[in-house]
Amino acid sequence: MSTVEKINLLGLTRSKMEQFFADLGEKPFRAKQVMQWVHQFGVSDFDLMTNISKTLRTKLAEVSEIKVPEVIYQDISSDGTRKWVMKMDGGSSIETVLIPDGNRGTLCISSQIGCALDCSFCSTGKQGFNRNLSAAEIIGQIWVAVKSFEDIDPTKDRPVTNVVMMGMGEPLLNFDNVMDAMNVMMDDFAYSISKRRLTLSTAGVVPAIKKLSQFTDASIAISLHAPNDELRDQLVPVNQKYPIRELLDALNGYLESLSDKRKATIEYTLIAGVNDQPEHARELVEVLKGVPCKVNLIPFNPFPQSDYTKPSGNAIHRFQNILVEGGYVTTIRSTRGDDIDAACGQLVGKVEDRTRRSAKYIPLKQHTS
Repeated sequence: MSTVEKINLLGLTRSKMEQFFADLGEKPFRAKQVMQWVHQFGVSDFDLMTNISKTLRTKLAEVSEIKVPEVIYQDISSDGTRKWVMKMDGGSSIETVLIPDGNRGTLCISSQIGCALDCSFCSTGKQGFNRNLSAAEIIGQIWVAVKSFEDIDPTKDRPVTNVVMMGMGEPLLNFDNVMDAMNVMMDDFAYSISKRRLTLSTAGVVPAIKKLSQFTDASIAISLHAPNDELRDQLVPVNQKYPIRELLDALNGYLESLSDKRKATIEYTLIAGVNDQPEHARELVEVLKGVPCKVNLIPFNPFPQSDYTKPSGNAIHRFQNILVEGGYVTTIRSTRGDDIDAACGQLVGKVEDRTRRSAKYIPLKQHTS
């Protein structure tokens, strides 16, 4: 006798939640009630939803569930950064990181198990790719992060104020699920993350950027990492399909669609002797002309499968000064959580690699032993 698969309510947008209740013969307001219980009060047991009748609670338990990812490891860095490793259906795991900064807590969320792209400076890509995360698995990460703080009273300071889709994976290669998840994050009956505090980071999937404005008005970041196509082809292979000019034109189109004057963030990982020279900085100043943006410089974070190194402090600040003189607000991202491998580019999880890519990357220590 077959059993009907239960619907996981965790990843449903408000409109989909309303449709779910309509299919049960219930009023649309039930969607708001359940969303508040799940996302604002961290409740995953229908029996605890006291403003819903017992009859409906029983029905909900029969046809649906609130299934959150299983946390198999967590750690807190000396600087307060928190990292969770969460096991997903199928056995693979992903990583999620929360970076505290005063009253702000920025959660870095994964969108895929592994990554379909193979950027040369990122350890996630070296693990290969398994699958896209569902909307529920994406939202589950913010649910776990908020729940990890004992006090989740929504009237008090929230542990998660900002969300960046910058964890494992390329968000725009998991378009529909990421859009649904971001919709839930911004919903007033869920996490109320504002459009300026929710940032989607992409390596440059141009067709998806071109249709982005039809689904969201969140902020955007571009993982550029090189000022010319020849170098970017090596560092970010997707550039071979969507070169820099095409990418920046699509970015400008999205920015023009927004109702407010917002700037994109250009992410640029500095790698010693590769893309950190003064001529690279001067070339970046020129290529970004006409793009409303600020630049975020990210010193390379080492990992075993790479022989890249971090530039010196002098090289980093020299690069920054050239960009500032060129008229761009330019910040240097402080390395956070590197003592627990939670820094940018270090997230790996445990990926059952369907691409077989991971097999070709042998840790350097095996070469030298």
